[in-house]
This record gives sequence, structure tokens and C-alpha cells, in this order.
Amino acid sequence: MKQIIKIVLAVGLGVLVLPSCKRSLLNVENPNTITAEQFWKTEEDAEKGLTATYSMFYKPGVWSRWIYFRLDLTSDEGFSKSPWIELADWTRFQYINYNFWEGNAWTWRDTYKAIFRANQVLAYVPEIPFADNNKKELILAQAKFLRALYYYYAAILWENVPIVLDPSKPDDLPQQRPLAEVWAQVEKDLTEALAVLPVEWDDANVGRPTKGAANAYLARTLMQQRKWQEAKTALDYFFTGAGSGKYNLVANYEDNFRHTSENNVESVFEIQFSDANKGPDNDDPNQNMGSHRAQFFAPRGIGWSDGQARFWLVNEFKKEKTVDNTIDPRLRYTLFYPGLEADFGDKVYGRNWEWNADEAWFRKYQRDYFRTNEDYFSQNNFRFVRFADILLMYAEVLNELDQTAAAAQYVDRVRERVKIASLATNHPGALASKDAFRERLKMERVLELCGESVRWADLKRWGDLETQAGVDKVKQRDPDFNNFVVGKHIRLPIPQTEDLNNPNLEQNDKY
Repeated sequence: MKQIIKIVLAVGLGVLVLPSCKRSLLNVENPNTITAEQFWKTEEDAEKGLTATYSMFYKPGVWSRWIYFRLDLTSDEGFSKSPWIELADWTRFQYINYNFWEGNAWTWRDTYKAIFRANQVLAYVPEIPFADNNKKELILAQAKFLRALYYYYAAILWENVPIVLDPSKPDDLPQQRPLAEVWAQVEKDLTEALAVLPVEWDDANVGRPTKGAANAYLARTLMQQRKWQEAKTALDYFFTGAGSGKYNLVANYEDNFRHTSENNVESVFEIQFSDANKGPDNDDPNQNMGSHRAQFFAPRGIGWSDGQARFWLVNEFKKEKTVDNTIDPRLRYTLFYPGLEADFGDKVYGRNWEWNADEAWFRKYQRDYFRTNEDYFSQNNFRFVRFADILLMYAEVLNELDQTAAAAQYVDRVRERVKIASLATNHPGALASKDAFRERLKMERVLELCGESVRWADLKRWGDLETQAGVDKVKQRDPDFNNFVVGKHIRLPIPQTEDLNNPNLEQNDKY
């Protein structure tokens, strides 16, 4: 898949051209620019259009940089002490300029740019003749999956957003839709993609979405709506369906976060990052295909250190020992913290600890295992979904369906990998009721998945941000939640330029 992305040409990325308006001095057509009508003719054009949609993973508004600030740092796992005050404010619910590019507007822009590219594929590819119609259907299924993926995160971040299903035109004023309709569209796209996507791809196409990826995101979508039975049906794929036996936990936890062990048996879906190109972030044949996350999340003096981890996480990891009476090994590969060398013998990018005694940073997806600095071109794939997450999701839906006893085994599989005793042994009270199990699961998920961009959705799904009492509990771990206003900060504001330019948009509540 990384090789496929490399072949994107400027013409493939340049299919954003919209129909021209009446010719005027201010509207001169560029004779060197290909139009949509000229482009969508061949199977190769269809592949290029799809590849242009995949290439949106590499844009700074989304998965190369800024979305981690929204999903990781805004949650109770992380925060920012960046000297760039406005950037830090956007991780602590102090939203003043709704058009702040790095906090809001770029993510909105790149989300809808990705949706636009997927819409082009879905609008134009059906009319292209293919020698093998199955190939066409696979292209369309991937475009539906990618569109669903971006609408899923739009729903997580802004909630009430326009649903655009056709290639956009300059004078479009799309209607804002309520959250329930956005979820319904995500479900529709994923269900239709699921019917076509394969169980697995051949080696040359590793990294494309599979039935497992579609089921995982369908389950996530349903869980956010608390549709527990439907979510269980989607997750059954991994345990009693065609995906049974295909996925497993890797023996070494750290292999989930290193470029030397990508696309392994635990991976359900991941972004194929690469350091092959060292170009800019724009649409260019040499565009950057790497992740910026490592540069922005590395400790001071190594990277920009705009994102840090909350220290309560270190303490949580140390509450429970393994059956060998050692520290939970996940701590070693999840965080940089003052006791890392004393606990595990690891330095920080080859350095002794030189930071404050109460500071911590995310270690996942950093590259200290083979270098002493960071840059904007990390080749380390981002794992959207791991099988460990699937196990914990399945435990959650079973518990919500009043099957707490059956749910425990799936949590225990995750614990067993790192040699931690079963829930029945170490937390028997967690099995006493649905509510007790849910509370324990909140910690199980953070210990396994900390820094993997799922915590914000978790807090929303659990209802922890819907009442002042719930927020009060969260702010005991993260003082930034002292700024959190119930009914307001559960969602981001819509960028003000979008709100002002489109009369069919209404700013989110209380903004």
C-alpha cells in the first residue's frame, strides 16, 4: 500500500477542479488544468482518484498532525504546556478564535476535502467501463469506507455537521444535519462497504480496509449511539464470523507501535506512513507521507513538546503488579516518565532524565528505539484499530447487554498478554454488577490504549461528560476540565468562517 501511495501524480491529486462559471476577467480558465469531465475516463483514473482520497491521511489537519491534539490531548490522558498559548488553549476548552487554524479550521477543511475526494470517486467511477466489474466495486467500497471514516470523526468532534454526498460546487450551501443523521450515514456507508470489502488483501495491497476494519468502525459507530445489540453483531465477526482466528494479540506489546512490526496479526486497520518523501504537505508528487505526531509529542529538547501525558497515568500503571511481581510492562512502552530508567533500564532518546519530576510524555509512536531525535517524517504507522481494542469493545457491549460474566474473559485476554492476573483474582468486585464492570473497564481501556486516540470518544460514550458530576470526576485526573462547560464543550465550535458564509449552518450550542 505504501508503494501504491507513492505513485500519486499531480494530475491524480488535481481532480478537485469544479465546473467553471461564466467567463469573465476574474474567471480565466487555465488551459493546463484538467477538468473533472476530462479526467474520469479509465480504470487508471479511478485508481488515481481513490489514491488521492487515501492521500488525505497525510494532511496536517487530520492524521499527520493536528487531530491528535483533539483526540488525545483534549481527553484526560493529555494536555499541552506549549508556549504557543492559543494552541495550548485549544486542549483546555478555552476556545476564543473559532477560526484558529491549528485547533479547528484545518481539521474541518481536511475532513471535508477527504469527503469531497471520496464523493468524486463515488460519483464518477460508476460510469467508467471496467474489464472486471469486481474491481470497480472494490474501488467504490473503499471510497465508502473512507467517507464513513471521516464522517465518524466529524461526528466525534463537531457532532452536527453537513452531510455532503456529491462532489461539491463553489456555490453549494450544504444543510447542517443533526448528529443522529450523521451516524445514520456512517452506518449506511460502512454497511455497503462491508458487503464488498474482502476479508484480507494480498501483500501488495496491505493497508486497505477489510471487512474487519469496516466491522470495527461500524461497532464503534453503534457503540457511540449505545446501540449495544447491533454493536455486538458487528463485533461477532471477530469471534464467530469470518474474522474468527484471523486476528490475535502479538506476543510483545511494543510491536504495536514500531515501524519494524507493522500490519501484524493484531492490526485491524492502520495508516501506512512512510519517510520515502521529504516534501511539503500540499498536493505534490513528492508530498510528505510521514507523521508529524512524533515531532510534536517528543520531550523538550528532542521535539516541540506541544503535547504531554498526564502523570496520573504513571500512577495508574503502578497500582497493579504482574504475576511475577513486576511493573506492568505496558507502562514501559506507553510513557516517558522520571522513573523509566530505574524501573526498566530505558533512557529517553539515549538521555538521562533531565525534565521535571512530575512530567510525562507519550512514548507510543515515538522513534526512540532507533534514533535520538524526531522530525516531520515519521514512518511509523498509526494503528486506527488493534485487536486488543476489539476485545475490550466486545467486553463492553456484552456487559451493557447484562452479560458481565461472559465479558470478563475478553478483558482477561488483554491482561494475560502482559502477565496480569484475571479480573476475578485481582478485581472480584468488578464482576459484581454492570456498573462496577463498566468502571473497571474505563481503567482497563486506558492502560491498554492510552495515547491511541480513542479516549475522547470513550468519555463521550460513557456519558462522563454529560453531567457536572461526571465532569467533576474527570477533572480530578485532569484539571483542564475545570474549564469544561456541560452541554458546550462536548463538541467543538464550527469554524466561524463556515458559519458566517453558509446560512444553512448554525453554530453549535452555547458557542
